[in-house]
Amino acid sequence: MIELLNDLAAADPAYEDFAVWGYGEVLMHAWQRQHAIVRLAPNVELSIHFDLDGLEVGVAWWYAPPPQIERYRAAVAAAGSGRRLVAIVRALEEQGYVVSGDMLKRPLRGHPADHPRMTLLRHRSVIATRPLGCDDWIHTAAAADHVLAAFTQLRPLSRWMVKHVAQPRS
Repeated sequence: MIELLNDLAAADPAYEDFAVWGYGEVLMHAWQRQHAIVRLAPNVELSIHFDLDGLEVGVAWWYAPPPQIERYRAAVAAAGSGRRLVAIVRALEEQGYVVSGDMLKRPLRGHPADHPRMTLLRHRSVIATRPLGCDDWIHTAAAADHVLAAFTQLRPLSRWMVKHVAQPRS
């Protein structure tokens, strides 16, 4: 995993801030599952999961403080940035990504219940993930190419989150 992340960082300096850890020790041995993140901004991260099913990539905006959630909802409610987010989410879903996150159960107060982006307004986090599988390339340097291609597909969503929601890193 470290070698893969070093290859990603060599390909694009934006991916230099990364961390790796094993998890799930309670349910399975640590060697069976690893997770890595690349921090793009506070609470905005690209992720790579590696387990017995293969690689999975994603982008997440999560664990956000209230000011970020307010900025997110204002950007979703705004005509231009909100429509852009809808287009980004649709494109990712068409490419096989699952877009999910923590959501309020009811419509958000202060917005009409029939708001065209009410589903996105109810989000408290946004996560987009897609499995890359476990083909023969996973054991070669080509794995970095597959992850970079997926990160490129995720770039519009991560850039939207960094621009409209996250505060710049200092």
